[in-house]
Amino acid sequence: MRARSVLVVAAASACVLLPASSAFAGTGPAPSPGKQSLTTRSTTPSEAGNPFSVKAQAAGVCSDAYQIGATAYINRSGAHVASVKQFYSPKCQANYGYVWVWQSFRDKIKDYDVSTGVYSYARDEVVGQDWWNATNSQEFWSLPADTVKECTAAIGTLRAPGDPVAGQATTAKRC
Repeated sequence: MRARSVLVVAAASACVLLPASSAFAGTGPAPSPGKQSLTTRSTTPSEAGNPFSVKAQAAGVCSDAYQIGATAYINRSGAHVASVKQFYSPKCQANYGYVWVWQSFRDKIKDYDVSTGVYSYARDEVVGQDWWNATNSQEFWSLPADTVKECTAAIGTLRAPGDPVAGQATTAKRC
């Protein structure tokens, strides 16, 4: 157990030493037109994040939103149980947090608590945060975050009944 703790600390320390990219949270290459058109044909939620889904539209996600940065993962008992992503809309000049709960977790745990939002490093707070209690849904979008000109990261939490604290993941910092 002690060796495992040392490995976790060493891995976390190594991540801190990695150089950060220098692009604004809302910058980066947009998906190719072909990839965007595949998303526009459906309102089906997906692990990749579909801004046309019913829940995305209810949260106010703009239809041109696309993922920026890499996906992070919430773990529970050593296994991935949810994905966390950050999205950016050029049209609406907004960022969004996104959590997708994996089916393998949903099959075992029926009611759990979830939250997502966009962490602003400039404000030291989570912006656009939304949360859901005792849910079995799979797809979760934050509210729009006016953070495009700030360094940001998407954050997501997931807590199963009986867990004293929520598991969480944060995407890499985008500046």
